[in-house]
Amino acid sequence: MGRKKTDKIVFENVEILDAGAKGVSVAKAPDGKVIFIPNVVPGDVVDIQTFKKRKAYYEGKAIKTHQFSEHRVEPVCEHFGVCGGCKWQNMKYSQQLFYKNQEVYNNLKRIGKIELPEFEPILGSEKQFFYRNKMEFGFSSSRWMTEAEIQSGEDLDNKNAVGFHIPRMWDKILDIKKCHLQQDPSNAIRNEIRRFANENNLSFYNPRNHEGLLRTLMIRTASTGEIMVLIQFFEKDKNGIDLIMNFLAEQFPEITSLQYVINQKLNDTLYDQNIVLFKGRDYILEEMEGLHFSINAKSFYQTNSEQAYELYSITRDFAGLTGEELVYDLYTGTGTIAQFVSKKAKKVIGVEAVPEAIADAKENAKRNNITNCEFFVGDMKNVFNDHFISTHGQPDVIITDPPRDGMHKDVVEQILKIGPKKVVYVSCNSATQARDLALMDEMYKVTKVRPVDMFPQTHHVENVVLLERKL
Repeated sequence: MGRKKTDKIVFENVEILDAGAKGVSVAKAPDGKVIFIPNVVPGDVVDIQTFKKRKAYYEGKAIKTHQFSEHRVEPVCEHFGVCGGCKWQNMKYSQQLFYKNQEVYNNLKRIGKIELPEFEPILGSEKQFFYRNKMEFGFSSSRWMTEAEIQSGEDLDNKNAVGFHIPRMWDKILDIKKCHLQQDPSNAIRNEIRRFANENNLSFYNPRNHEGLLRTLMIRTASTGEIMVLIQFFEKDKNGIDLIMNFLAEQFPEITSLQYVINQKLNDTLYDQNIVLFKGRDYILEEMEGLHFSINAKSFYQTNSEQAYELYSITRDFAGLTGEELVYDLYTGTGTIAQFVSKKAKKVIGVEAVPEAIADAKENAKRNNITNCEFFVGDMKNVFNDHFISTHGQPDVIITDPPRDGMHKDVVEQILKIGPKKVVYVSCNSATQARDLALMDEMYKVTKVRPVDMFPQTHHVENVVLLERKL
């Protein structure tokens, strides 16, 4: 074990023990502290150089590999390791599922401290690449230079990039040639925009100076084959905007919805922006079990359409509906789960805080000729109260799919107060889910658990839990 002048420590021949949170792996230093290291796989034996030392842990990177793990695979993407996405692309898919399942189990056990049934096997994704239906890319006039580029000494005059932010660097974008997350023509659209913009001297956004025309690119695809493309521009340059939008319309006639935004705010969020329809219609249609859902530029929809169907099927299955039940769907979003379970329920009441989402939900219900769903707007902790229950009825089943932070404690209290027979809890964060399950433990027993992998090559995992009222 040597020390460098910079006081960065090198630990030699360290075995990687586990896959930790946020896609980094875990090892133990000789002094017993934990080390967090990216881009390695449990079972690898490596030399680690630390670059951060904290009271309880180090952060480091592998500088030499002595032995490769049997769980390692060759990453398919040329950007792996530099790009912040797909952190587990160097790990066999079966192992990815193992660690995801483990994370859910550990969270429910350690944080929830509750009695658990045997888990149903984690549901893997049939598609391990090209599964996302929505991607967002940033433009930058000062792209991230890779080690290889810097060492090549080539003339790198053109610093324009369209791709992803480098982790922890808000102003640096990695230029992406081919991304393996979204199906064609996603890569072609992005690459053609870059080529055309460079050829026509259209400026790329500079986040430090707040200047440049091209700011972000969003591409949405649907299982129906429909495509939405939305470009955010920073400058009000009508000629430049028309030039690129006309180019896209001609080059990719298959685009269903071609839109743009002129956004001069400091951040690039869309929700408060005026969206201009350039060609086609302002939404695309997604289809699931014969139901059609319109998705506009601001809509939330699960980003893996095929696995969303599996997730909702498990949710409906756990609910065990007979056609007689009144179901409440909390955090209903655009009402996808509500409509998906409606044919097996007497009535479904959906509640959601975002007014546009509820407008979408009502529109979709009309499109699908669903008459037994009602949707209401409101902040869950305020709207889901005694008056709401007395107006709409005592639910037999509650389905809840909250954001990452989990349910507000007032919502948990209200569920306990009305005490439906069953609660189906869908979560994208098993740590906050475990916290909520612990709060409900006095009245409810967890009878089924099934993790679902929506995001292969990453550490993210969804989880579905069935809670049944204790007798």
